Amino acid sequence: MYSYSKNTAQVVVVSNRGAYTFQEGHDQVIPRRTVGGLVAAVEPVLTAHGGTWISWCGRLDHSKEQGVKLGIPPGEPRYQIQEVFLTPEEHDHYYHGFCNAILWPLCHQLPERCSFEKAYWEAYRRVNQKFARITLEAKKEIYWIHDFHLALVPQLLRQQSPGAAIAFFWHIPFPPADLFQILPWGRQIIYGLLGSDLIAFHTSRYVENFLDTMSCYYPARIYPEQGLIRFRNRKILVQALPVGINYHRFEQLATDPAVRARAAEIRKSLGAEKVLLGIDRMDYTKGIPERIRAMACFLEKYPEYRGRVTLLQIAVPSRNGIGEYGILKQEVERIVGEVNGRYDQMYGAVPVRYRYQSLDQAELVAHYLAADVLLVTALRDGLNLVAKEFVASRIDGKGVLILSPFAGAAQELHGALLANPFEPAHLAAKIKMALEMSFQEQKSRLESLRRTVKSRDVRWWWQTNLKLVKSLGSGISPAAINAANL
Repeated sequence: MYSYSKNTAQVVVVSNRGAYTFQEGHDQVIPRRTVGGLVAAVEPVLTAHGGTWISWCGRLDHSKEQGVKLGIPPGEPRYQIQEVFLTPEEHDHYYHGFCNAILWPLCHQLPERCSFEKAYWEAYRRVNQKFARITLEAKKEIYWIHDFHLALVPQLLRQQSPGAAIAFFWHIPFPPADLFQILPWGRQIIYGLLGSDLIAFHTSRYVENFLDTMSCYYPARIYPEQGLIRFRNRKILVQALPVGINYHRFEQLATDPAVRARAAEIRKSLGAEKVLLGIDRMDYTKGIPERIRAMACFLEKYPEYRGRVTLLQIAVPSRNGIGEYGILKQEVERIVGEVNGRYDQMYGAVPVRYRYQSLDQAELVAHYLAADVLLVTALRDGLNLVAKEFVASRIDGKGVLILSPFAGAAQELHGALLANPFEPAHLAAKIKMALEMSFQEQKSRLESLRRTVKSRDVRWWWQTNLKLVKSLGSGISPAAINAANL
């Protein structure tokens, strides 16, 4: 067992998955590091100030709901992880079912992919109750709950701890009211969220959608300019606080000689004059097939680029236990084969290079530096941190970001070229524009983008969230909002 040195911070982070999974060892539990946007955004809070992270750590158990508590990281612990157990049925019905077969497609405005099974809802409710029971045992001053997996937890905590400061961050898109109301249990989800003092989203559009949706279910006074709700004698703040990245870390990696040498190696291996890059989880919301079809359209419309340009598509494995993700992988591989079969010139650059793998941070930055253009063609995306990482990495002033207007980051990253992923010819034209853009314009756009990403980095994000929720005990006011530098 690892020792743990108590810190003065009293923050509990609650999320479905955390920074570690747990595996059985011979005589102890072995923590294994995970990666992802949530981990990168949230863990710095606990590393800097201590606290507890309550999460499911990948283990299933029929007999008990609470697992071990470990000091993290091993050897030099800065915070604690409290493990939550799921049963195999809960993992299937709550996670694969309600979260990934209902809320995920619904919030990404793909209702035809939803499976509204009552058993999924019952499991979702039970798991949220389990998380709430374990969270209440932590008895901290601030509870910070993350994402659509645990939307009922705020109200469950509020009922048992009326004076607690509760913040909730919704990491995926929040859909328009008329779409959300398709959900048979939409009223219960909204009520659960209204147990929070602070509800935060990535963009102002998601805030508007939430306020509109809430007003369809519950009578309340809404002050949209301040993002304020008066509901049953309580004030609830609803804000747009887009997640940031560790800007300085990406900038630092971009100056590392080993990373830069790896970037040159990647570029040389592709044998192309110009390199387009896509890096995404293998998910139907990311627009990977649409991007590859747009590449085919580009080569058809502008044949002078055949043999000169390569699209390097990195697809990161995701949700391997869900059948439709395997189907998507097969579709992507089929389209890659078709495009290469049609447009490969037998000399020069291969049209599409496809790799199904995960990359560590240094390897990510090497790929960002190797590319001339990053393509983010999400059909719908809560934010998209890849776009921000690319911007932070391009310290050379070169590179163009092509960004879907349907990614939340498009509301922040005004120096990007916006391109509709549903219109291949439009995306193809933007690819041509990016490849032919002068260095001076690239530099000007990147300078603007880098200022935005740097000013709202991950530290700004978590400090603003916690500053706001701490201010709630004395009441919310415009002055409190201004004090948080919004």
